[in-house]
Amino acid sequence: MNSPLHVEVLQKRESLASKDYIKEIVHSYLANFNTLNPGVTLKINELEENKSIKDHVESITLCDDEHVSEVAITECEFVYHVYKFDIFGVETDTMTDAASGEEIAAADIWALPTEEFHGLWESLIYDSKLKEETLRFVETAFEFADRRVDPNIISWNRVVLLHGPPGTGKTSFCRALAQKLAVRLGDKFPRVRLLEINAHGLFSKWFSESGKLVAKLFEHIREIVEDHSLLACVLVDEVESLAHARRSALAGLEPSDSIRAVNAILTQLDRLKRHPNALVLTTSNVTGAIDLAFVDRADIKRRIGPPSERAAYEILRGCCDEMMARGVVSPREQLFALRILEAVRFADTEGSRASLRLWAVAREAAAAQVSGRAMRRLPFLARALHTRGKPSLAQFIDALQTALQQQLSDARELKDDSLLPNCISCNH
Repeated sequence: MNSPLHVEVLQKRESLASKDYIKEIVHSYLANFNTLNPGVTLKINELEENKSIKDHVESITLCDDEHVSEVAITECEFVYHVYKFDIFGVETDTMTDAASGEEIAAADIWALPTEEFHGLWESLIYDSKLKEETLRFVETAFEFADRRVDPNIISWNRVVLLHGPPGTGKTSFCRALAQKLAVRLGDKFPRVRLLEINAHGLFSKWFSESGKLVAKLFEHIREIVEDHSLLACVLVDEVESLAHARRSALAGLEPSDSIRAVNAILTQLDRLKRHPNALVLTTSNVTGAIDLAFVDRADIKRRIGPPSERAAYEILRGCCDEMMARGVVSPREQLFALRILEAVRFADTEGSRASLRLWAVAREAAAAQVSGRAMRRLPFLARALHTRGKPSLAQFIDALQTALQQQLSDARELKDDSLLPNCISCNH
């Protein structure tokens, strides 16, 4: 028997059917297939003949956490996760700075799962097992809590640190992980909240009472985690701001209140680990600036860099598939997965030509260390600036390369302009 295949079922908002009923009809529906391709989302449309599925199910996602190739129905154990989107969305938690009287946006609070983050997990592509390993880490942390493993003997903090250059998807990954947990742990935690805290904002130079603000913010978080049926994912963006505030205060450049605020956050994070329903997710753009006292608290520390050749190809392939699915690029043609190109040793045939051309673009982007954020912008720029009418796939891939080269040229000019004042001063 292979590893279980996780099946995530998005139930229609208007459906009042029980989760058990949804699982039954989806299981019967999937039994009509001989094999299933993990990583695929089956979107149910109005033409679906199965009335039960059409009335109650929006989509069925076959997760690929432990599977890289198609699986036979008879050899697969299914684990179903049925969920609906939360209707509350996001709200901003504000506080008032007593010194300035200004309203401060302390945190954004998302009710999960939310439609805004739907599909985000699947869109993130890495060479490493970052997604699978992080998901297993969180599930194990909750398993240890359920089994009452003594934390004085075995230590874990439920703290994740992601670091790397801007634009590599660190915040997106944290949001996607929280959304994934809302789906996977829905039976254990009927409600999930993602609390996004901007550490940089808390330590802005004019926040003269930042220590009190931190205390008030975490008081609210503690109120939330008192409900043990709710999972709270606390996201601290730009956590390197902790180190900056600590160093500035010690050097006399910031008021002592700043270091009190930093210490308050570290203390509050320590207190959060007492709650088995709290998870802390953090990001940093400046690895060397992260406070060592905080780094020691993180269970998992992972660097996310620009996409490699393989990841770049799969990102661009997904973008092209989306453009063809939406009718922007026509007709629809097949782009092969990289493992298929490798299996045929990148043989140049009529059927593989478009895939090979896209592979060349991906390799060029990876060599230039284009960020994932910038890479996902290329299809838009290719369509807006370098195509007319309804391009074919081959024409669109050519436009992608042109857009890439233009972006690299623009980046070089920006870099040259930033050096210009120094060059001018050297001439005098």
